[in-house]
Amino acid sequence: MNPITSLLGTQYPLIQGSLAHISTYPLVAAVSEAGGLGTLSSTGLNSKQLTLQIQRVRELTNNPFAVNLTLLDANVESLVNTVIDQKVPVVITSAGTPKKFIPALKQAGIKTLAVIPNVKIAQKMEKLGVDAVIAEGMESGGHIGQLTTMSLVPQVATVVNIPVVAAGGIADHRGVKAVQALGAQGVQIGTAFLVAKETPISPEYKRAVIEASDTATVVTGSGADAVRGIANGLTKRYFQMAADNAWPEELAELTTGSLQRAIHGDVTTGSLMAGQVAGMVTKEEPAVNIIRKLMVEAED
Repeated sequence: MNPITSLLGTQYPLIQGSLAHISTYPLVAAVSEAGGLGTLSSTGLNSKQLTLQIQRVRELTNNPFAVNLTLLDANVESLVNTVIDQKVPVVITSAGTPKKFIPALKQAGIKTLAVIPNVKIAQKMEKLGVDAVIAEGMESGGHIGQLTTMSLVPQVATVVNIPVVAAGGIADHRGVKAVQALGAQGVQIGTAFLVAKETPISPEYKRAVIEASDTATVVTGSGADAVRGIANGLTKRYFQMAADNAWPEELAELTTGSLQRAIHGDVTTGSLMAGQVAGMVTKEEPAVNIIRKLMVEAED
Protein backbone atom coordinates (compact mmCIF):
# COMPACT_ATOMS: atom_id res chain seq x y z
CA MET A 1 0.00 0.00 0.00
CA ASN A 2 1.16 3.55 -0.69
CA PRO A 3 2.69 5.28 2.40
CA ILE A 4 0.39 8.30 1.99
CA THR A 5 -2.84 6.32 1.63
CA SER A 6 -1.78 4.21 4.62
CA LEU A 7 -1.11 7.35 6.66
CA LEU A 8 -4.25 9.25 5.67
CA GLY A 9 -6.71 6.39 5.19
CA THR A 10 -7.65 7.57 1.70
CA GLN A 11 -8.18 5.70 -1.55
CA TYR A 12 -5.70 7.86 -3.45
CA PRO A 13 -2.43 9.56 -2.39
CA LEU A 14 -3.94 12.92 -3.30
CA ILE A 15 -4.45 15.96 -1.09
CA GLN A 16 -6.55 18.93 -2.12
CA GLY A 17 -4.42 21.95 -1.33
CA SER A 18 -5.86 24.42 1.15
CA LEU A 19 -7.16 27.47 -0.71
CA ALA A 20 -7.57 30.41 1.67
CA HIS A 21 -11.20 31.58 1.91
CA ILE A 22 -12.06 29.08 -0.87
CA SER A 23 -11.71 25.48 0.30
CA THR A 24 -14.85 25.25 2.38
CA TYR A 25 -17.02 22.23 3.13
CA PRO A 26 -18.63 21.63 -0.32
CA LEU A 27 -15.27 21.18 -2.08
CA VAL A 28 -13.61 19.42 0.85
CA ALA A 29 -16.39 16.85 1.21
CA ALA A 30 -16.50 16.24 -2.55
CA VAL A 31 -12.75 15.54 -2.69
CA SER A 32 -12.83 13.23 0.32
CA GLU A 33 -15.89 11.41 -0.97
CA ALA A 34 -14.07 10.85 -4.28
CA GLY A 35 -11.11 9.20 -2.56
CA GLY A 36 -8.72 12.11 -1.98
CA LEU A 37 -8.07 14.12 1.17
CA GLY A 38 -10.16 17.28 1.21
CA THR A 39 -8.62 20.14 3.19
CA LEU A 40 -10.54 22.88 4.96
CA SER A 41 -8.92 26.29 5.09
CA SER A 42 -9.12 27.86 8.55
CA THR A 43 -7.96 31.27 7.32
CA GLY A 44 -10.24 34.01 8.61
CA LEU A 45 -12.31 31.64 10.74
CA ASN A 46 -12.88 31.63 14.48
CA SER A 47 -13.37 28.43 16.46
CA LYS A 48 -17.14 28.47 16.11
CA GLN A 49 -16.97 28.96 12.34
CA LEU A 50 -14.36 26.23 11.94
CA THR A 51 -16.45 23.84 14.03
CA LEU A 52 -19.43 24.48 11.75
CA GLN A 53 -17.32 23.80 8.64
CA ILE A 54 -16.07 20.52 10.16
CA GLN A 55 -19.60 19.46 11.02
CA ARG A 56 -20.80 20.24 7.50
CA VAL A 57 -18.04 18.12 5.98
CA ARG A 58 -19.04 15.20 8.20
CA GLU A 59 -22.66 15.53 7.11
CA LEU A 60 -21.54 14.93 3.51
CA THR A 61 -18.86 12.26 3.87
CA ASN A 62 -17.58 9.65 6.29
CA ASN A 63 -14.14 9.70 4.71
CA PRO A 64 -11.03 11.36 6.19
CA PHE A 65 -10.39 15.07 5.67
CA ALA A 66 -7.90 17.66 6.90
CA VAL A 67 -7.82 21.15 8.34
CA ASN A 68 -5.06 23.54 7.31
CA LEU A 69 -3.68 25.71 10.10
CA THR A 70 -1.74 28.85 9.17
CA LEU A 71 0.55 29.06 12.17
CA LEU A 72 1.06 32.82 11.98
CA ASP A 73 -2.67 33.44 12.48
CA ALA A 74 -3.33 35.27 15.74
CA ASN A 75 -5.97 32.77 16.88
CA VAL A 76 -4.11 29.60 15.92
CA GLU A 77 -4.04 28.22 19.49
CA SER A 78 -7.81 28.40 19.63
CA LEU A 79 -8.06 26.66 16.25
CA VAL A 80 -5.68 23.89 17.38
CA ASN A 81 -7.94 23.28 20.37
CA THR A 82 -10.90 23.13 18.00
CA VAL A 83 -9.39 20.48 15.72
CA ILE A 84 -8.50 18.43 18.79
CA ASP A 85 -11.97 18.79 20.30
CA GLN A 86 -13.57 17.89 16.96
CA LYS A 87 -11.24 14.90 16.49
CA VAL A 88 -10.18 16.03 13.01
CA PRO A 89 -8.15 13.14 11.53
CA VAL A 90 -5.46 15.19 9.76
CA VAL A 91 -3.92 18.63 10.23
CA ILE A 92 -1.75 20.35 7.61
CA THR A 93 0.39 23.22 8.88
CA SER A 94 1.88 26.11 6.93
CA ALA A 95 3.54 29.51 7.45
CA GLY A 96 5.33 28.84 10.71
CA THR A 97 6.55 26.13 13.05
CA PRO A 98 4.14 23.62 14.63
CA LYS A 99 6.66 22.82 17.40
CA LYS A 100 4.48 23.86 20.35
CA PHE A 101 1.42 22.02 18.98
CA ILE A 102 2.90 18.68 17.87
CA PRO A 103 2.70 16.95 21.30
CA ALA A 104 -0.98 17.78 21.77
CA LEU A 105 -1.86 16.79 18.19
CA LYS A 106 -0.01 13.49 18.55
CA GLN A 107 -1.66 12.77 21.89
CA ALA A 108 -5.03 13.34 20.20
CA GLY A 109 -4.11 10.85 17.46
CA ILE A 110 -4.14 13.50 14.74
CA LYS A 111 -1.85 12.98 11.76
CA THR A 112 0.22 16.09 11.04
CA LEU A 113 1.70 17.15 7.71
CA ALA A 114 3.75 20.31 7.14
CA VAL A 115 4.10 22.36 3.97
CA ILE A 116 7.80 23.09 3.40
CA PRO A 117 9.71 25.23 0.84
CA ASN A 118 13.24 23.82 1.24
CA VAL A 119 15.37 20.95 2.53
CA LYS A 120 16.38 22.61 5.80
CA ILE A 121 12.81 23.15 6.91
CA ALA A 122 11.86 19.62 5.82
CA GLN A 123 14.56 18.24 8.11
CA LYS A 124 13.37 20.45 10.96
CA MET A 125 9.81 19.23 10.51
CA GLU A 126 10.93 15.60 10.59
CA LYS A 127 12.79 16.22 13.86
CA LEU A 128 9.67 17.83 15.32
CA GLY A 129 7.75 14.64 14.60
CA VAL A 130 5.44 15.48 11.71
CA ASP A 131 4.12 12.43 9.86
CA ALA A 132 4.88 13.69 6.34
CA VAL A 133 6.04 16.80 4.52
CA ILE A 134 4.48 18.56 1.54
CA ALA A 135 7.27 19.88 -0.68
CA GLU A 136 5.72 22.84 -2.47
CA GLY A 137 7.45 24.31 -5.50
CA MET A 138 7.22 27.88 -6.73
CA GLU A 139 4.97 26.81 -9.62
CA SER A 140 2.12 26.89 -7.09
CA GLY A 141 -0.48 29.61 -6.83
CA GLY A 142 -0.66 31.94 -3.83
CA HIS A 143 2.30 32.36 -1.47
CA ILE A 144 5.35 30.58 -2.85
CA GLY A 145 8.94 29.70 -2.04
CA GLN A 146 12.06 29.96 -4.20
CA LEU A 147 12.59 26.40 -5.48
CA THR A 148 10.80 24.58 -8.27
CA THR A 149 9.02 21.30 -7.64
CA MET A 150 11.48 19.56 -9.98
CA SER A 151 14.47 20.59 -7.87
CA LEU A 152 12.84 20.55 -4.42
CA VAL A 153 11.15 17.14 -4.31
CA PRO A 154 14.15 14.88 -5.02
CA GLN A 155 16.37 16.80 -2.62
CA VAL A 156 13.79 16.49 0.16
CA ALA A 157 13.09 12.83 -0.62
CA THR A 158 16.80 12.08 -0.34
CA VAL A 159 17.25 13.45 3.18
CA VAL A 160 14.04 12.66 5.09
CA ASN A 161 12.73 9.30 6.23
CA ILE A 162 9.06 10.25 6.28
CA PRO A 163 6.68 10.33 3.29
CA VAL A 164 6.98 13.24 0.85
CA VAL A 165 4.04 14.82 -0.96
CA ALA A 166 4.77 16.98 -4.01
CA ALA A 167 2.91 20.21 -4.72
CA GLY A 168 3.18 22.80 -7.47
CA GLY A 169 2.89 22.36 -11.22
CA ILE A 170 0.74 19.21 -11.18
CA ALA A 171 -2.54 19.16 -13.08
CA ASP A 172 -2.85 15.76 -14.74
CA HIS A 173 -1.61 12.16 -14.62
CA ARG A 174 1.67 13.10 -16.31
CA GLY A 175 2.57 15.40 -13.44
CA VAL A 176 1.64 12.71 -10.93
CA LYS A 177 3.94 10.19 -12.61
CA ALA A 178 6.72 12.76 -12.87
CA VAL A 179 6.82 13.59 -9.15
CA GLN A 180 6.58 9.91 -8.27
CA ALA A 181 9.75 9.42 -10.30
CA LEU A 182 11.32 12.25 -8.28
CA GLY A 183 10.63 10.42 -5.02
CA ALA A 184 7.22 11.72 -3.93
CA GLN A 185 4.67 9.26 -2.55
CA GLY A 186 1.73 11.59 -3.03
CA VAL A 187 0.56 14.84 -4.59
CA GLN A 188 -1.15 18.00 -3.40
CA ILE A 189 -3.34 19.74 -5.97
CA GLY A 190 -4.61 23.31 -5.75
CA THR A 191 -5.10 25.12 -9.06
CA ALA A 192 -6.96 22.25 -10.76
CA PHE A 193 -9.57 22.35 -7.99
CA LEU A 194 -10.19 26.08 -8.41
CA VAL A 195 -12.55 25.22 -11.26
CA ALA A 196 -14.29 22.27 -9.62
CA LYS A 197 -18.08 22.62 -9.69
CA GLU A 198 -18.07 22.43 -5.89
CA THR A 199 -15.60 25.29 -5.46
CA PRO A 200 -17.43 28.40 -4.16
CA ILE A 201 -15.77 31.15 -6.18
CA SER A 202 -17.26 33.49 -8.76
CA PRO A 203 -17.79 32.35 -12.35
CA GLU A 204 -15.51 35.22 -13.36
CA TYR A 205 -12.61 33.84 -11.29
CA LYS A 206 -13.12 30.36 -12.74
CA ARG A 207 -13.27 31.78 -16.26
CA ALA A 208 -9.98 33.62 -15.71
CA VAL A 209 -8.33 30.33 -14.74
CA ILE A 210 -9.86 28.40 -17.64
CA GLU A 211 -8.84 31.05 -20.17
CA ALA A 212 -5.32 31.48 -18.76
CA SER A 213 -2.35 30.74 -21.02
CA ASP A 214 0.91 29.12 -20.01
CA THR A 215 2.43 32.56 -19.35
CA ALA A 216 -0.59 34.08 -17.64
CA THR A 217 0.73 34.06 -14.07
CA VAL A 218 3.13 36.52 -12.49
CA VAL A 219 4.73 36.85 -9.07
CA THR A 220 4.22 39.99 -7.00
CA GLY A 221 6.38 40.67 -3.97
CA SER A 222 9.47 38.77 -2.89
CA GLY A 223 10.71 36.54 -0.10
CA ALA A 224 7.96 35.64 2.35
CA ASP A 225 5.60 38.03 0.54
CA ALA A 226 5.92 36.44 -2.92
CA VAL A 227 2.49 35.60 -4.37
CA ARG A 228 1.71 33.95 -7.71
CA GLY A 229 -1.50 34.84 -9.54
CA ILE A 230 -2.96 35.58 -12.95
CA ALA A 231 -1.85 38.95 -14.32
CA ASN A 232 -4.57 41.62 -14.23
CA GLY A 233 -5.17 45.22 -13.22
CA LEU A 234 -4.10 44.52 -9.64
CA THR A 235 -0.73 43.07 -10.60
CA LYS A 236 -0.12 45.85 -13.12
CA ARG A 237 -0.77 48.47 -10.44
CA TYR A 238 1.44 46.58 -7.97
CA PHE A 239 4.40 46.56 -10.35
CA GLN A 240 3.87 50.26 -11.15
CA MET A 241 3.87 51.18 -7.46
CA ALA A 242 6.88 48.96 -6.73
CA ALA A 243 8.81 50.60 -9.58
CA ASP A 244 7.97 53.98 -8.05
CA ASN A 245 9.45 52.82 -4.71
CA ALA A 246 6.12 52.64 -2.90
CA TRP A 247 6.26 52.01 0.84
CA PRO A 248 5.55 48.42 1.93
CA GLU A 249 2.48 49.71 3.74
CA GLU A 250 1.14 51.14 0.49
CA LEU A 251 1.61 47.83 -1.31
CA ALA A 252 -0.03 46.01 1.59
CA GLU A 253 -3.01 48.37 1.41
CA LEU A 254 -3.33 47.67 -2.32
CA THR A 255 -3.49 43.90 -1.82
CA THR A 256 -5.48 43.69 1.42
CA GLY A 257 -8.80 41.99 0.73
CA SER A 258 -7.86 41.38 -2.91
CA LEU A 259 -8.45 37.61 -2.82
CA GLN A 260 -11.94 38.12 -1.45
CA ARG A 261 -12.63 40.58 -4.26
CA ALA A 262 -11.69 37.94 -6.83
CA ILE A 263 -13.79 35.32 -5.07
CA HIS A 264 -16.80 37.62 -5.41
CA GLY A 265 -16.23 38.40 -9.09
CA ASP A 266 -13.85 41.36 -9.31
CA VAL A 267 -11.19 40.00 -11.66
CA THR A 268 -9.66 43.44 -12.31
CA THR A 269 -8.61 44.52 -8.82
CA GLY A 270 -8.95 41.10 -7.19
CA SER A 271 -6.07 38.70 -6.61
CA LEU A 272 -6.53 35.76 -9.00
CA MET A 273 -4.27 33.35 -7.15
CA ALA A 274 -3.43 30.39 -9.39
CA GLY A 275 -0.43 28.29 -10.30
CA GLN A 276 1.50 27.98 -13.54
CA VAL A 277 -0.60 24.97 -14.56
CA ALA A 278 -3.62 27.25 -14.98
CA GLY A 279 -2.89 26.95 -18.70
CA MET A 280 -3.69 23.22 -18.45
CA VAL A 281 -7.05 23.75 -16.75
CA THR A 282 -9.63 23.98 -19.52
CA LYS A 283 -13.10 23.43 -18.06
CA GLU A 284 -15.26 23.39 -14.96
CA GLU A 285 -16.11 19.86 -13.83
CA PRO A 286 -16.93 17.91 -10.66
CA ALA A 287 -14.10 17.20 -8.24
CA VAL A 288 -14.53 13.46 -8.79
CA ASN A 289 -13.69 13.91 -12.50
CA ILE A 290 -10.59 15.94 -11.69
CA ILE A 291 -9.39 13.24 -9.30
CA ARG A 292 -10.08 10.52 -11.84
CA LYS A 293 -7.97 12.29 -14.47
CA LEU A 294 -5.14 12.71 -11.99
CA MET A 295 -5.10 9.35 -10.26
CA VAL A 296 -6.86 6.69 -12.33
CA GLU A 297 -5.04 7.63 -15.52
CA ALA A 298 -1.77 7.73 -13.56
CA GLU A 299 -2.34 4.10 -12.56
CA ASP A 300 -2.95 2.96 -16.15
